[in-house]
Amino acid sequence: MHIRLSNTGKRFNREWIFRGLDYHFKQGQTYAITGANGSGKSTLLQVLSGALMHSEGSIDFTDDNSKKFDPSNAHKNISIAAPYLELIEEMTAVEFLQFHAAFKKLIKPVDDILQEVNLQNASNKQIRYYSSGMKQRLKLAQAFFSDTTALLLDEPTTNLDEAGIQLYKSLISSYTTNRLVIVCSNDRNEYDFCGEVIKIEDHKL
Repeated sequence: MHIRLSNTGKRFNREWIFRGLDYHFKQGQTYAITGANGSGKSTLLQVLSGALMHSEGSIDFTDDNSKKFDPSNAHKNISIAAPYLELIEEMTAVEFLQFHAAFKKLIKPVDDILQEVNLQNASNKQIRYYSSGMKQRLKLAQAFFSDTTALLLDEPTTNLDEAGIQLYKSLISSYTTNRLVIVCSNDRNEYDFCGEVIKIEDHKL
């Protein structure tokens, strides 16, 4: 998937979060969006995911042949992990991933996924009893192992210990080939692999 922004802006009430953004995010490339806390990184990521509507300009989702996706269906090709996205805590990890797979195909069996993110011993425990780090591993599992061509990550190592951070780097190395990857972060360790860096402050009024 390719995502192209043309003179795109987003505002809440009278405040512009970003404006006049022209950018082509290409499949197979890696991008970082950086900026101070509260600068609008997450808002931009949500616009890119289709979760938020932009306020001006345009956003197009296309395949490698420049064929446009219907914006209402673009989410089928996008997976996202972010601190503000909630898990269904009454479910177990197995139930949650099986439920997710009804909407987006997974690239591996659920048991193999949970083994890879080191949650196999808690696979049948309700998510409400998970630590914050375990919940983050599950969010990453949902995003990385969805069969999508675009992977959007907002502060992906939030609540992770050193082993979790190494897991994240391993997932990046193993499961991002030929995917569009966009990381929102102020932590260089989270985006040091990215080929291009976009500073959100450069797109303010």
